[in-house]
Amino acid sequence: MAGGSDVAEPASLSCASCGKPAQLQCPKCVQLKLPRETAAFCTQDCFKASWSSHKSVHLKAKPSEPGTGTPDNEGWLYCLKKGQARTPKLPYFDWTGTLRPYPISSKRVVPAHIDLPDWAADGTPKVEPNSDLQHVVEIKKPEQIERMRETCLIARKVLDKAASVIRPGITTDEIDRVVHEATIAEGGYPSPLNYHFFPKSCCTSVNEVICHGIPDARYALYLFI
Repeated sequence: MAGGSDVAEPASLSCASCGKPAQLQCPKCVQLKLPRETAAFCTQDCFKASWSSHKSVHLKAKPSEPGTGTPDNEGWLYCLKKGQARTPKLPYFDWTGTLRPYPISSKRVVPAHIDLPDWAADGTPKVEPNSDLQHVVEIKKPEQIERMRETCLIARKVLDKAASVIRPGITTDEIDRVVHEATIAEGGYPSPLNYHFFPKSCCTSVNEVICHGIPDARYALYLFI
């Protein structure tokens, strides 16, 4: 267990645990060159109290080979080109506020027995845009209605699973893991995964403005999914 934390550069950082102004940095995070925002803590006591959950970030942050830039085999890198590439550096953007993207984990595996939608392989849905359901109201048959009810019940169970783990200090990536595994356990494919190259199995918002935010290494103070 880490016994203390290093002093951070003066900046408007918030504690990764409680959200108060922070001037300390987890030394292990500094060593692994993780984002300063994830490593910031307000006091030694807050750092120690968060250690049991915070240390999981260190285990996930194993060095990767950033040479190929492909999304399937690289974890804890920043997302580029709408999910089609990765980079170890924070992408340049003319930021207007303090919110920044965090690194994301590698693409989660879908077992072979799960039926895949057409976008699972190349990120491009083909059946959906050409479907008559885009402009025709279909009268569902009884068996279709029953399947929709079953699907809705599964969706409710997965949403409840996600809600059960939400708390201040959890990462949005951890919530994505729960959603992904709960969907797979029900025999389903997590539909956001690779839809138009979206790299995760659910969308998260840390500010109620970004609707389709990508789950990443950010610690949540409040969250919308």
